[in-house]
Amino acid sequence: MDVIIFVISLMLAYILFKSLLSFRIIGKKLPPGPFQLPIIGNLNKLGNLPHQSLANLAQIYGPIMHLKLGSVTTIVISSATIAQQVLQKQDIAFSSRFIPDGLCAFDHNRYSMVFLPIGPRWRSLRKIVNLNIFSVNKLDANQHLRKRKVNEVVEYVKKCSRNGEAVDIGRAAFMTSLNLLSNTIFSKDIADPGRDSAKEFRDLIRDIMIDAGRPNLADFFPVLKKLDPQGVKRNMARHYVDLIEVLDGLINERLALMRSGNPVEYKDALDELIKISQVNPDEIDKKLMEHLFVDLFVAGTDTTSSVVEWGMVEVLRNSETMLKLKSELREVLGKGKILEEAYICRLPYLQCVVKETLRLHPPLPFLLPRQIDEEAEVNGYTIPKNSQVIVNVWAVGRDPVSWKNPLSFYPERFLDSVIDVKGQDFELIPFGAGRRICPGLPLVMRMVPVMLGSLVNCFDWELEGGVLPNELDMGEKFGLTVGKLLPLRALATSDVV
Repeated sequence: MDVIIFVISLMLAYILFKSLLSFRIIGKKLPPGPFQLPIIGNLNKLGNLPHQSLANLAQIYGPIMHLKLGSVTTIVISSATIAQQVLQKQDIAFSSRFIPDGLCAFDHNRYSMVFLPIGPRWRSLRKIVNLNIFSVNKLDANQHLRKRKVNEVVEYVKKCSRNGEAVDIGRAAFMTSLNLLSNTIFSKDIADPGRDSAKEFRDLIRDIMIDAGRPNLADFFPVLKKLDPQGVKRNMARHYVDLIEVLDGLINERLALMRSGNPVEYKDALDELIKISQVNPDEIDKKLMEHLFVDLFVAGTDTTSSVVEWGMVEVLRNSETMLKLKSELREVLGKGKILEEAYICRLPYLQCVVKETLRLHPPLPFLLPRQIDEEAEVNGYTIPKNSQVIVNVWAVGRDPVSWKNPLSFYPERFLDSVIDVKGQDFELIPFGAGRRICPGLPLVMRMVPVMLGSLVNCFDWELEGGVLPNELDMGEKFGLTVGKLLPLRALATSDVV
């Protein structure tokens, strides 16, 4: 009981302190927002699906809102125009990250390119990643490795088809994304589907995504950070230790091979980063490599598989889209052929399907929140210092101001449009924009079309249990990524099996 009274006293003292500070912005025009309750502020407004709740609030209070989430001042952006002001025109002012307490576990925030402040170390890491992992030349050089992984998932689906088993699309896409990425970095599968380690590694990544997206009292009431009342930071520390142990083993294995008398030249991302670290350890060392790979695997697997699963959901629900997509794929590739990356540019309708999926189902509905270090002005409103800034790209993608029939899945809207996902068209920014745009965008935009196109071209599909397409449950599951509440399970049939 004494501990509870102490915690409540601390919270009340902190809230009083924050309230006194708020007098500093009296007389300045804050963005509109809902009434704030004592202590909890607007936490009661978030619900189980915050991206939807905040989109609904934006219909009342406008495209820039002011909320209080616990004791944290939060600004929510819900339109392309204001997102452009924040992410492009005032990118420097809004370039810092709001770092959830759980992601500070194992000092990850001190080494992660995602959370480092804009500065020399961040620029150096960003340059290394762009040149040595995600450049066109590097991706072209090892696309044969990713091709092998796509062949394997097609063989897996064929096996399920022969056995009359339904395919869990999200699970299959996750395993493929995991090994596509691991082959790009390590030239090997990081999780062999035939071993228990595959499930363990998949579960580890999923646990990180779940804990990272879990509402945490320590984020809403920073005074509680040292107490970690829900154990989120402790859980994350265990996950990071387990993941880095795997990654460290792979790095050590390669270092030993390079020191041997007959080293193998892999020419993959790990080779390139090790060479840089040996020439200039100030640019990147083993610890930075480990945390960089944590970022890549956490950000590049669950997000990619989520987009593939939602893409299959929408294609299965829209028979006309399925017919058009199959027609294009068969005309360019031939019926039943696996899609190779070189053919993506010859498949405009497939590209439209991917863009439309990203519009309606961005994997990170809030991107990664920003934090403003100094007071700024946006659209005539004062944004207080240290505010958390959320860009609700889920709402932006469904904004009727930017999109005609915004709730309809209609890939054709992109056929005669120059709008792309590269961070210049703010109606569609699933990967963010500005300095903090996702560096893995070039790889994702190869992986998603190849997986989705191959699954559609190699098989005919029907939903498990005789469920009709228009009866398919579209419920969402909120986390760091927004996945499908009920996994998509479908039966594959084809005359080429």
